[in-house]
Amino acid sequence: MTITPQELELLMQEVEREDPIDFADLPFNEQELRGLIANHLCEMADAMENFSEEDKRLSLLAVAAKLVLENLVLNVQLLRQHGVPLSDSAEALLSRLRKR
Repeated sequence: MTITPQELELLMQEVEREDPIDFADLPFNEQELRGLIANHLCEMADAMENFSEEDKRLSLLAVAAKLVLENLVLNVQLLRQHGVPLSDSAEALLSRLRKR
C-alpha cells in the first residue's frame, strides 16, 4: 500500500474538518476508532495487491457505495427513531429513489 494507516488517519481527520462525525456518547475513543478503521482499510488495500487496477477501482467503489448506503440507512433510522423530520434535500433524494 502506498499509504500508511497513520497517514490515512490524518486524511480522515482532514475530511472530518469539513464534514464532522457525530460520535455522540459512544463508549469508544474517537482516535482509536479512526486507527482501527485506517488499519482495516490498509489491510483491505494490501489484500488487493494482485488485482488489476480496474478491479481495485471497482472493489473500492463497491465498498464506498455500500458504506454510503449504510450511512444513509442508519441516519434515516435515527431520525425516525427520534421523531426528527428529514431535511428537504434528504426527503427529495428519497422521493426520487422511490419513483424509480
